[in-house]
Amino acid sequence: ILTLWLLLSSAFLPVFVYSLKLSPLIEKISDHKDFKKLLRTRNNVLVLYSKSAAAAESSLRLLSSVAQEVKGRGTISWIDCGDTESRKLCKKMKVDPNSKEKGVDLLHYKDGAFHTAYNRAVTLKSMVAFLKDPEGAPLWEEDPEAKDIVHVDSEKELRRLLKKEDKPLLMMFYAPWCGVCKRMMPSYQQAATELKGKYVLAGMNVYSAEFERIKEEFNVRGYPTICYFEKGKFLFNFENFGATAADIAEWLKNPQAPQPQAPETPWADEENVVYHLTDEDFDKFIKDHSSVLVMFHAPWCGHCKKMKPEYEKAAEFLHSPGVLAAVDATVNKALAERYHISGFPTLKYFKDGEEKYTLPHLRTKKKIIDWLQNPEAPPPPEPAWEEKQTSVIHLAGEDFRESLKKKKHTLVMFYAPWCPHCKNAIPHFTTAAEVFKEDRKIAYAAVDCAKGQNHDLCKQEGVDGYPTFNYYNYGKFVEKYTGDRGVSESKSHHLVQGGKSPLPKRKKD
Repeated sequence: ILTLWLLLSSAFLPVFVYSLKLSPLIEKISDHKDFKKLLRTRNNVLVLYSKSAAAAESSLRLLSSVAQEVKGRGTISWIDCGDTESRKLCKKMKVDPNSKEKGVDLLHYKDGAFHTAYNRAVTLKSMVAFLKDPEGAPLWEEDPEAKDIVHVDSEKELRRLLKKEDKPLLMMFYAPWCGVCKRMMPSYQQAATELKGKYVLAGMNVYSAEFERIKEEFNVRGYPTICYFEKGKFLFNFENFGATAADIAEWLKNPQAPQPQAPETPWADEENVVYHLTDEDFDKFIKDHSSVLVMFHAPWCGHCKKMKPEYEKAAEFLHSPGVLAAVDATVNKALAERYHISGFPTLKYFKDGEEKYTLPHLRTKKKIIDWLQNPEAPPPPEPAWEEKQTSVIHLAGEDFRESLKKKKHTLVMFYAPWCPHCKNAIPHFTTAAEVFKEDRKIAYAAVDCAKGQNHDLCKQEGVDGYPTFNYYNYGKFVEKYTGDRGVSESKSHHLVQGGKSPLPKRKKD
């Protein structure tokens, strides 16, 4: 009986091995030199290590489909550690699939070196997404809390959903890097669970160029864009991006189009004693008045709004020796350009028709009055942060994304030069940058949101206060850093050495 069993088992094994159809797109490797060559010539490789051919069978079926989807963008290889020849290779690579529950291990190699163990969902969609962007964040549907969101992947799926769904439908069109989207997702998915059976909450990543038609049809001009449908018909947008799950549920009971906000009354049209000047009358006014303090402002500027009451009170008090005037720099662009206005508010003092001083320190009624009663040169301004020699990279709107793509880990500080909290954080952030200046994979960067060229960028990156710290992985937004900003050099060092920061501890990777 034993002899018969041995004969049958030896006859069965080759049949099994040869019946395993290996996709021509999967490269089977057994020699160490061949593997090194593969890593040298391909920069995006996912390797299946298995304890035997039998253990690899189901994984290879799935990976055959994955290989087809990522053809030309990624490579999939198989190393059978149960094979005599390959066993040496597995030992050399220090991989033991026998220790794994299913007898297989999936490891990813990038740019000729080990990158990471594959630890995301073992599905076609997740594996394809990973190989198309190995540094990207996991798909939204991989979050177990998002199980009740209907995740839509294609235009065809979207059309089918809109056609067949009878329940009211809320669709979030999003981009994976979008900070506002990421902050809203937890409440959105909680609402999906609580409202299941009554309403449908769906999500669709439309960042890719293949969805231009969808974006055009539903007027997706920014992320997220949330559209409300009834019986497949688009009615209007949901625009409360800070909504809780309860807010979403409440809105769905009585969905309405966003109410247009009443336009703000321009400061020049309000009752006040400040002189409001324009491109046309500015020069004559400055010539006619020997001592004038001018506030260049923008209607959207929060700090201008905060300063307006103080400025008006000072104007009421001061009829002489000086007068207070204001210029809306967004309307009177010739003046803004002539005086190089790049941030708001900017205060300039004019004496006998000539510009004499820029005064960044005058922000309250008392300071304005005290200074105008005894005008003198302000203390020399400190050099701007970006003018100092530090290891922080200073970025602007046009080069932001491209610069970040070159670094594996980047912590970006979005700031405004006048912001007191930013001023406190700058020395610690600069110290942190200095610690990692020799590491080519890690960068510390800063964006001055007060500069006009950066307004859209800061808004897009979810900056709603200063300073804001965002962590990026090869240019992809991962998370907002909300830990300790550092009150000493030691804490700053702790921030980058793996305290609460999303940056890794210093280690070889």
